[in-house]
Amino acid sequence: MRELTIAMPKGRLFNSVVKLLHAAGYLDRTLEEDSRKLILCDNQSGLRFILAKPTDVPTYVEYGAADLGVVGKDVLREENKDVCELLDLGLGYCRLVVAVKENSPLVDVTQLPFNSRIATKYPRITGEYFLSRGLQVDLIKLHGSIELAPIVGLAEAIVDITSSGQTLRENGLRVLAEVEECTARLIANPVSYKIEHQRISELVRAMRRVVLSEQGGNKV
Repeated sequence: MRELTIAMPKGRLFNSVVKLLHAAGYLDRTLEEDSRKLILCDNQSGLRFILAKPTDVPTYVEYGAADLGVVGKDVLREENKDVCELLDLGLGYCRLVVAVKENSPLVDVTQLPFNSRIATKYPRITGEYFLSRGLQVDLIKLHGSIELAPIVGLAEAIVDITSSGQTLRENGLRVLAEVEECTARLIANPVSYKIEHQRISELVRAMRRVVLSEQGGNKV
């Protein structure tokens, strides 16, 4: 029986997913103690893990380098890859928001001036959001320190993820509107899902039971 390969994000989310898999009966938690390697194998469960940047996970899954993957809903929507979304893991909760300078007089996104510059790591999601509200904006894609854009006059607003809002406040910004809530999702390569349907379905059911238990029985 061949190994199932799962593309996993590096960082805090990796440890949370390992704990979830352990609770589901699929993994020895000692795996998280050696996260410096890029490929980790667990012979007992028949799982192999690729450790990648979160934005790269959907690509590994789409092209079949990984059968499964764990990725935030924000990345999944932005990358728009040909993958199957199987399960909301309820991990890594954050919000994708529109933020402006604290002293901005704006109270609603519809008050943004015509063709306002919006800095973001998520041009696809951001474009769809403003288009759905009939607003024309000038999107500026950045790869880091999005909060800097309004401070130095590069943009009138930003669209970025936040969990507590602390980073925004520390940089003199405030939330103007919420675009969407995001959590980590389990995704699958469409071909792998067909070929390994039974094994993958069993894994999903086991993980769903843990998620439901931790959420007190709420639907996923």
